[in-house]
Amino acid sequence: MGDAVEVEVGNRDVRISNPERVYFPERGETKLDLVTYYLSVGDGIVNALRERPCMLHRFPKGVAEKKVHQKRVPAGAPPWLETVRVEFPRYGRHAYELCVTELASVIWAVQMSTVEFHPWNSRRADTEKPDEWRIDLDPGPECDFATVRRVAHVAHEVLDELGAVGWPKTSGGSGMHVYVRIAPEHGFADVRRAALAFAREVERRVPDDVTTTWWRKDRDPAKLFVDYNQNTRDHTIAAAYSVRGVPDARVSAPIRWDEVDDVEPAEMTIATMPARYAQLGDLHAGMDEAVFSIEPLLEWAERDEVEGAETPPEESG
Repeated sequence: MGDAVEVEVGNRDVRISNPERVYFPERGETKLDLVTYYLSVGDGIVNALRERPCMLHRFPKGVAEKKVHQKRVPAGAPPWLETVRVEFPRYGRHAYELCVTELASVIWAVQMSTVEFHPWNSRRADTEKPDEWRIDLDPGPECDFATVRRVAHVAHEVLDELGAVGWPKTSGGSGMHVYVRIAPEHGFADVRRAALAFAREVERRVPDDVTTTWWRKDRDPAKLFVDYNQNTRDHTIAAAYSVRGVPDARVSAPIRWDEVDDVEPAEMTIATMPARYAQLGDLHAGMDEAVFSIEPLLEWAERDEVEGAETPPEESG
């Protein structure tokens, strides 16, 4: 696995043990390669995680082996590492989750075998008031990526009509995500209602491509599900610039809207993203300055509810 190495990150030194452990056996990249990748997109990953509770997807023996979902920062973490307390009322528990404020926190998490970073859509100042609306374009098992591209353009069209700025990225899997910065004025339930109202509007415009049917067993497998439930409390998806725990080391990569028709998710990897980032910088850098009020969407939601539309349960479909 190689001798431990010290990596200088800002004014911190982070010790990386087993730097030669292979994390991505299909490609051969190691734990140290993963560290190098996150250093290369440093501002981008920190911006994506900043001040947010963050769940870690750890792969202690590499992505071909068992994954560990870790909410709590373990005992023995360095004293400079920041955390945020989040409550889990359903279970009567709480956890101190990682709260990234600097790149060294990200590299420490990689030392702890983290591959994927899954932040909340709210921040430490008020974890109960989301400031990020997440549009998850989730293709069914028989839905091709051409459909994802088409629906992304429709989502963009609706956002433009609302006056909202959407920030797209590949999911690192088979879909796309679009993030919208929102004012932290509403709880999770209202943000989810707003997201559902938006999803229904997209479905109205392209009913042959999109479904909002809640139960998975009832969905047409050839359609794309606009997954509004990703805005539910404690539901998380991989951050912008997060590597995914898959054999080909894909990244959830920010893209421009004019790249939607050409982007190939399989080409966005820890090997290719550093050069792309060096050329383009953080494509989501302006998000905090483009704040949208969800009030129009809540009006849509109320209209739909008056007309008899039901709000599905928050449990997984």
